[in-house]
Amino acid sequence: MTDGFDISALPFAALMGLEITHAAPDRVEGRLIVRPDLCTAGGVLHGGAAMALADSLGAVGAFLSTPAGMRTTTLESKTNFIGGASVGTTITAVSTPLHVGRRSSVWTTRIEGEGGRLVAVVTQTQMTVET
Repeated sequence: MTDGFDISALPFAALMGLEITHAAPDRVEGRLIVRPDLCTAGGVLHGGAAMALADSLGAVGAFLSTPAGMRTTTLESKTNFIGGASVGTTITAVSTPLHVGRRSSVWTTRIEGEGGRLVAVVTQTQMTVET
């Protein structure tokens, strides 16, 4: 188990301001402050930012679950948007595996706003490939 993760390994996630607070093969957690440049009209978090948050966390978990000499890449992602998150708030996310196999893994990420209000649920498939 590793607490924290060197975000510099994920330049786009770092650009968004994602902070990974826990990273282990069975659970990855992170948080993101909703800034105006991550929003759509009305100061609400852009769906693409929510998806990128989930993709980053799931990718970290998948990578930590693969054998040495392997890497992962996103094969598929599906998002259910439930609610919004306003500029200035902090969203949190937890990604856990549904399946970890030799060739692929499937991760579910739950994104919540302040007070535990559900923002989105993302399911993604990560393909395992040789480096």
